[in-house]
Amino acid sequence: MNLTTSGPPSTELPAESEPVRRALELALGLEGDDRRDALRLIVAAQPRWCGAWAALGDCTEEPIESYAYYRVGYHRGLDSLRANGWRGSGYVRWIDDSNRGFLRALAGLARRAAEIGEHDEAERCELFLRQCDPSWPPADLRTQ
Repeated sequence: MNLTTSGPPSTELPAESEPVRRALELALGLEGDDRRDALRLIVAAQPRWCGAWAALGDCTEEPIESYAYYRVGYHRGLDSLRANGWRGSGYVRWIDDSNRGFLRALAGLARRAAEIGEHDEAERCELFLRQCDPSWPPADLRTQ
């Protein structure tokens, strides 16, 4: 956690190891069922990594299944944030690469919640995203 004189504290999650990040990169280079199977293996090996859960949610077309993956990623991310000094408030910014899995899981959860009719949850997630990073959504997500 970093204290600033310009606002709430900012928390940055620790980065996953290089081999784990490389495995995710390789899995994302695959297509269809091969991608999903590779991501499932990564999640099984690294179940606390919210970035892997977010990636699995991203590649799953079925809304309820995707919602479940994002929800797990979101909760794993909250656990990790708390373990790294976050106390329920303060920034969790996209500019910090290691925070992106958590933010992607939260954004995916908001999208899928809206799709399945959980509009109050979608609104809470959207508000939380803007509390975590007031500049949300980042430019690179706006162009996708």
